Amino acid sequence: MTNANSILGVYLSDSLDLDAIYGNALRDEASDVVLRHPNEIDNPEDVRFAICWLPNDQAFESYPNLELAMSIGAGVDALLAHPGLSDEVHIARVRDPHQADLMAGFAAHEVLHREREFTTLEQNAAKAHWAPLAMRAPASRKVAVLGHGTMGRAVVKALAALGFSVHVACRSEPEAPVESVTYLTGDGAVMAAADGADYLINVLPLTASTENVLNKALFAKLAKGAWLVQIGRGEHLVEDDLIPALEQGYLGGASLDVFREEPLPADHPFWQHECLRITPHIASDSLPEVVAGQVIDTARALRDGQPLAMGVDRARGY
Repeated sequence: MTNANSILGVYLSDSLDLDAIYGNALRDEASDVVLRHPNEIDNPEDVRFAICWLPNDQAFESYPNLELAMSIGAGVDALLAHPGLSDEVHIARVRDPHQADLMAGFAAHEVLHREREFTTLEQNAAKAHWAPLAMRAPASRKVAVLGHGTMGRAVVKALAALGFSVHVACRSEPEAPVESVTYLTGDGAVMAAADGADYLINVLPLTASTENVLNKALFAKLAKGAWLVQIGRGEHLVEDDLIPALEQGYLGGASLDVFREEPLPADHPFWQHECLRITPHIASDSLPEVVAGQVIDTARALRDGQPLAMGVDRARGY
């Protein structure tokens, strides 16, 4: 510890070097919020918080006085389900407004790439073949968006601004609805939003009620040949239902950015399917300076006994 007012935290991730990504920004912004690798901690009982990305099952065992586990991403399902994390430990997550903009840009790009047939245009260009393609009014194309949190709202705004007919399945009516967007709530909202949709975009949080939501029953509700954009969590998709849905024509294709197992194994059948666009969990990311600022603010609030603005409601799952 550097001084009496400092609060000590630990980096916990087996897959990312969090210090390499965020350490410089954290050190530049504050000297009273101190973060160390586990092997640099002399007195584990002094550790009061951790910043995490997919910590292993034993990651928290060494820190008896841990009060806070903070995800460096928007998803906290791994922390909520972690077998070694006491219910008494607060959970928080980063909320990066730029991350939502990046997510919206990714979703809009995937819809437009399909809608404007850019793959066909690229193939034609490679053959020096001049062949203009027919266009459709965006308002004639129904886009179903599942989820209306920070990411979902940004996706909805972007697609509505492009003129698409947007239907949103959300937990409750939004306080500031986007003009011309249809919002659906209640137990049947997901199916109702998907009914006849040409595009299905998933940005739901992962909870017990949303796991496996992308399944054959939902795909059967879509317009024939619809396109799926999966940018929620890997556990939302029933993987065994996807390729049959493609083969049976319920889906024309899918953009997949998240998976149950990451990295996606090299022998996974998704890699070879011509109707799938695979990206390595890069629909959006949190900027280091934003993560650093929110980690520092949250750690200081914990130290000072203040409410945690980045805190997660365990009951709701986000």
